[in-house]
Amino acid sequence: MSTETESVVDGVRRLVLSGQYASGDRLGEVELAAALGVSRTPVREALRLLAAEGLLEITPNKGARVVAWSPAELEEIFALRAQVEGLAARRATERVTPEQLDELERLAVEHSEATGAGPGYDLERVYELNALFHGRIVQAAGGGTSLTSVVNSLVHSVVLHRTLHTFDDVAMKRSSRHHVEIVAAMRSRDPEWAECVMRGHLLSARAALLGPRPHPGSPPTPTTL
Repeated sequence: MSTETESVVDGVRRLVLSGQYASGDRLGEVELAAALGVSRTPVREALRLLAAEGLLEITPNKGARVVAWSPAELEEIFALRAQVEGLAARRATERVTPEQLDELERLAVEHSEATGAGPGYDLERVYELNALFHGRIVQAAGGGTSLTSVVNSLVHSVVLHRTLHTFDDVAMKRSSRHHVEIVAAMRSRDPEWAECVMRGHLLSARAALLGPRPHPGSPPTPTTL
């Protein structure tokens, strides 16, 4: 990938994740090229790469648009993540090294500090620390590339970023406390504790994004992300 294309990929990703393009919005090559000050060629390549990343989808004769998920799809994503990342936390607790634990604790503390300022926190920094924390747990779990591949297939950057946008101050602090507790469970070498907190952490994020779950038989909320 050329430096120019990489720069355009970052620029388009930033426009989408910041909410300047909503779910389902079409991304025009001419418009993006003008906004980013480049020709259409690197924009076309960037859209292709972001589609492969899962942020966009490209339809023949219609171009690229931001991927939209239905409530049912989001329910499934978070339910699967809770199971898979819960397993990762369990395995990581059994295999984590002291050095990895120290790094996880540092990330948890930095996340807590980043969210402690209230609504004025730096959302991009919170997003970065959150992604690093979850990624390091998967790394500590080991077991080759299978677990990593499964987790990566479930982690959609636009979902995560916009989930953080829905967090109020209480939800953000709760999320940060979960990180701290997961590290405590891992230091105690208690895999059941770590797994339970990780699962609760992700189900809590689901609730923040989707709101109260409907009673059985109720129609789904007709919104997308």
